[in-house]
Amino acid sequence: MSRVMKLKTFPDLIRPALAIAALLSATAAAAPLEVDRIVATVNNAVITRYELQQRLAQTLKQLEGQRLPGRKQLEQQVLERMVTEKALLQVAEDTSVRVDAAQLDRALGRIAQGNNLTLEAFRAALEKDGVPYSSFREQIRVEMVLGRLREREVENRVVITDAEIDNYLANPVAENTQQTAYNLSHIFIAIPEASSPEKLEEVRAKAEKALAELKSGADFTQVSAGYSDAQNALKGGSMGWRAEAQLPGLFASALAAMKQGEVSAVLRSPNGFHILRLNDKRGNFVQMLIKQTHARHILVKLNELVNDAEAKQRLLGLKERLEQGGAKFEELAKLNSDDLSASKGGDLGWLTPGDTVSEFERAMDSLKDGEVSGPIQSPFGWHLIQVLERREQDVTQDRKRLEARRALRERKSDEAFDDWVRQVRDRAYVEIRQED
Repeated sequence: MSRVMKLKTFPDLIRPALAIAALLSATAAAAPLEVDRIVATVNNAVITRYELQQRLAQTLKQLEGQRLPGRKQLEQQVLERMVTEKALLQVAEDTSVRVDAAQLDRALGRIAQGNNLTLEAFRAALEKDGVPYSSFREQIRVEMVLGRLREREVENRVVITDAEIDNYLANPVAENTQQTAYNLSHIFIAIPEASSPEKLEEVRAKAEKALAELKSGADFTQVSAGYSDAQNALKGGSMGWRAEAQLPGLFASALAAMKQGEVSAVLRSPNGFHILRLNDKRGNFVQMLIKQTHARHILVKLNELVNDAEAKQRLLGLKERLEQGGAKFEELAKLNSDDLSASKGGDLGWLTPGDTVSEFERAMDSLKDGEVSGPIQSPFGWHLIQVLERREQDVTQDRKRLEARRALRERKSDEAFDDWVRQVRDRAYVEIRQED
């Protein structure tokens, strides 16, 4: 296995770096075509035969070891993905959704850091495995642009109100919903806008044909790659683990009656037909107790007049006064702390893990009740920390509300994004010039 294939992933911005690297490596190794031609026009852009063959090689590498549909069918699916991507990138360009060089460099730096490499070393690793750095960089740029486009056009417009959360939690089924999560895969056959009855029946027949192949023993990944219009079609249609509340009611109702490994009937929604496979099922919520710490601190910030040594020395002097019993912590905090909590004697209230930066939290967790730390450095400056007391708090209800908000947002976002992508694709002028 190549060095690149062992690299860790960077999940928050883009698809995993190792997958992209592997795919680009396959592309770099592909033999050049003797003749190139246009295979599709998307508005004012084109897709060439060479570009299609590059992407097809990447897809074949990605799906290596899995059962695949016929090459022609897979090629048609890949071309459709490229058409949709072109249309989305044109929307991004027309609406000034861009990623500048500095932002891209920072993202690449974080990918390298996530793999415990400097950017230079990461670039050398890619080049050593035959992955052109320029190609890798462009793929990351595209992923970032499309991610920002989704945020602006869909996710930033999704609003979840407290009333929606209250209604969801008040639903008699909510308690059971909170207890269930599904690992599922999904095939989606889209219905084009303003479809005629004949076109609708054609799409339905396509969905039924896909289901028939599944029932005859075809691999779900193979059928997904050959039929699905979902964005994850070439990844086997996997949706991973989803709490029941995150799923459309149509999906949740079908999954509730299914057994592990079972495939649903064809399900109809306003924007298309769906086939689900239940991979696994588990309980999702249990009572959640977390340790909370009631703490206070004195903060000395660094500036042009106060350096590290001076800040540390000032705090050592304050700690000495506390140990000698000549002053109280809250009084010293009011007079000396550069934090907004100074007016409250440095009191930070009850802190949950993750509420503070790691340096502060590690020092706080090492203290006994009533103990005062030595000077502790954090990105904010230097601290004296005192732990007042600790407790275990049941945050199950808080977590349920948080998860309900997240689930409702994901459900709305997924539905809105799929519908928006379909509209962008349907509005685009597309001419396919594939030959038999």
